[in-house]
Amino acid sequence: MKRYVDEDLNGAEFRECDLTGARLIGVVMQNAVIDGLVSNLVVNGVEVSEYVEAELDRRYPVRSLIRSEQPADLREAFRQLQAEWGATIERIRRTPGIERRSVNDEWSAAQTMRHLVFVHDSWFRRCCLGSTALFTPMGIGPEIEPYRGTHGLDLTADPSFDDIVSVRTAQNAELEAWLAEVTTAQFAAVAPVPDDDVWPPYARGRSVRQCLGTVLNETFEHHGFCVRDLDLIEAQDAD
Repeated sequence: MKRYVDEDLNGAEFRECDLTGARLIGVVMQNAVIDGLVSNLVVNGVEVSEYVEAELDRRYPVRSLIRSEQPADLREAFRQLQAEWGATIERIRRTPGIERRSVNDEWSAAQTMRHLVFVHDSWFRRCCLGSTALFTPMGIGPEIEPYRGTHGLDLTADPSFDDIVSVRTAQNAELEAWLAEVTTAQFAAVAPVPDDDVWPPYARGRSVRQCLGTVLNETFEHHGFCVRDLDLIEAQDAD
């Protein structure tokens, strides 16, 4: 374990880091931001994760629907997510070009939506449907090899915003039609992930419901990231 003693980490950024088991003792932490998969976080002797999760559920009731095992709840969750994304797409269209701008080294809105193209192809089509079809070329997948530019992904792709929206609309219609017919028994079944070396390798053994959960959670979380960054860009432009 690395130890930092009497170090000045003012303004430091830890991105895509595993801080499991990290101990911050006697630190000064003001105006700090923690964004990620956080659990069992103890601050000054108080476990705060449950408070954070409860507050997020209060702000975003769709989170509770996403965790449900009932098809009707999951259909409603998907409907709400699509309504939120629809409103955000209309917001983007009101400021042409904003979809390609980014802040703080985050993905632009266009890149975020292209990642959701990939999420649908991998976690829904492959894991829920068992599809072996190539991924949509415009999708943005993981940065790690050997998955970064394989199975149909085109690292040189530069689609227009209209093309991205068109693909996402078709994918959403596909998922909506499936949700309209899916049963709790199908949810409980082991995901029919093809037996090949294609992303996501760690999905084997999960249930169909768990794989769907990844799709819905990614759709929710990335919408939050997108709106956060649009707010920052518009605030910068207003100054």
